[in-house]
Amino acid sequence: MQVNALQRASVADAAAWHQVVTASTAHDLPGVPPPAPGQIHAQLTQPALDSHRLAWLATGADGIPVAVAGLRVFTSPGRHHLAELELHVAPAHRRLGTGSLLLSAAVAACRAENRRSLIATAAADGPGEAFSARWGFRPALTLNHLTLRLDEMSRTVLLRTAEAEHPGYRLTGWTGAVPDGLADAFATAKNAMNDMPVGDLDYGSVAWDADRVRAMAAVVADRGDTLLTVAAVHDDGTMAGYTEIVLPQGAPSRAQQYDTAVVPEHRGHGLGLWVKAAMVRRLRAEHPGVVEIETDNADDNVHMLAVNHRLGFRSYRRTREFQLDVPAV
Repeated sequence: MQVNALQRASVADAAAWHQVVTASTAHDLPGVPPPAPGQIHAQLTQPALDSHRLAWLATGADGIPVAVAGLRVFTSPGRHHLAELELHVAPAHRRLGTGSLLLSAAVAACRAENRRSLIATAAADGPGEAFSARWGFRPALTLNHLTLRLDEMSRTVLLRTAEAEHPGYRLTGWTGAVPDGLADAFATAKNAMNDMPVGDLDYGSVAWDADRVRAMAAVVADRGDTLLTVAAVHDDGTMAGYTEIVLPQGAPSRAQQYDTAVVPEHRGHGLGLWVKAAMVRRLRAEHPGVVEIETDNADDNVHMLAVNHRLGFRSYRRTREFQLDVPAV
């Protein structure tokens, strides 16, 4: 077994990574489409927002890739304590110590980077959960993953919801970076995400400003994805709520839900449902190749789960977030 730290991932490294992730996903998450090769290449080579990445590739004696690990080390104020792990082992090479070898490298990197909290995600009740428990990770949050089939939605219900009257508010939308005239208002609304349920995760907080929202959009664009936003704006110019969708590069049939938030003082007016319905209508009009949306909500995010169920989202799998408290050197 050979483990290589990828200082600069090559095309061949990305192809090997994709091979392992595809095999791991098919085994642990049947029915979940794996990321496309281009997405993996972008993940390994393009900068991430307010963080840097470390990566390891394990190969067997025959040079065949058998496992990968990626560590995202957060660098923004409020998250200097935090790192996030992605670990995949090809099913045929499990229970041979490969995953433990890569995890040891990631934990050592956390210590070197002075990170006290390491977060990882695994399918609920799957092999990753047992592996995490053996290493001392504790379950901190359960996520309910849902999908919405756009072709199964009632057009009448969608139009009625998207076109409902909300006196004092108007809808707007954009692709990519937020328009300059809305950047400050959008950044303020983004900060509403800091009160979303995160269970027992030591997740920290993020301070959004206009520069950061532009940087986030640039990261999405640089990896070849498309970012769509629909927002509700109050008559006083305040952005009251918004929802974001990302279309992975290529011609994706499944869109990924990013943030949806309503600013606290504007809650209770149905704005979350309104902006999400308007986004579905936009997808059907502008991106007819998209047939479904995937989202996830914490089990205790009762309000957003109710919004999604009302739109027609249906639960189809669960994952758990685990946290390892990294001991100091």
